[in-house]
Amino acid sequence: MPSAVCDGIETRYEILGEGPPLLLFSPGGFDATVAHWRDFGIYARLGLLERLAERFTCVAFDKRESGQSGGRVEVLTWQGYAAQGLGLLDALGIERARLLGGCIGCSIAATLAVSHPERVEKLVLYSPAGGPRYRLRQHARFAEHAAHVREHGLAAVAELARAGEASFADDPRAGPWVSVLRADPGFAAAYAELDPGAYLDLVDRTVRGLFDRDTVPGPEAEQLLALELPALVVPGRDPSHATSAARYLEECLPQSQYWDVPPEEQTAETAPSRVLTFLEE
Repeated sequence: MPSAVCDGIETRYEILGEGPPLLLFSPGGFDATVAHWRDFGIYARLGLLERLAERFTCVAFDKRESGQSGGRVEVLTWQGYAAQGLGLLDALGIERARLLGGCIGCSIAATLAVSHPERVEKLVLYSPAGGPRYRLRQHARFAEHAAHVREHGLAAVAELARAGEASFADDPRAGPWVSVLRADPGFAAAYAELDPGAYLDLVDRTVRGLFDRDTVPGPEAEQLLALELPALVVPGRDPSHATSAARYLEECLPQSQYWDVPPEEQTAETAPSRVLTFLEE
């Protein structure tokens, strides 16, 4: 698969279809890959990517520290995630695009839109990740990773990552850099030599910065309220994709449309058509 260096990080991407550019921010949390548009959660049955590719040039990519993309040990932020997407637009020579975010990708798409509205035409926020149980789950995951580092050290984390195939969600002990540790021996060797105290401080700052509220993380409400871009918000309804999170985005985005259909009634017939109608308006 093709790759590009985006914000200094090797980024694996895939292009499907022809038409106006549509940049997709993948679902799947800390394992947000192109494949998850086809096999993760609700997206496995919706067939969004293939339907959208009938009308648009769909640019999908593995989020940094996910899949076949690279990573960097630093405080992870929504701004850093958005910089990868912006870098991919630059690498492909795309001046302006529509955005589609799924799950965690909604926070990243919204961050890119508020920081660079001139590069965005409109955005679709599908089943945004958020809600109180989502925040608590993320904090617990990072706490388990930190406890493992304190007890066993970073070399053991690198070895654990290389020994299996589990994601950060599957086995929090391996941490958010697990895919890069597994794929890149040089990265793993450097990781094992990091100062544990500084690393644990970085991990603490990451989780407190990324998951600092009981609604959709990412841009502040004031930033969303000032965003004059059309947006379609589609709700989820589970512990990681609270309906309240989608309603929050509807309330904060002044030009939002809300598709008031519960996930169990979002189908391969109705959902792609609703998204396409909005994108082509």
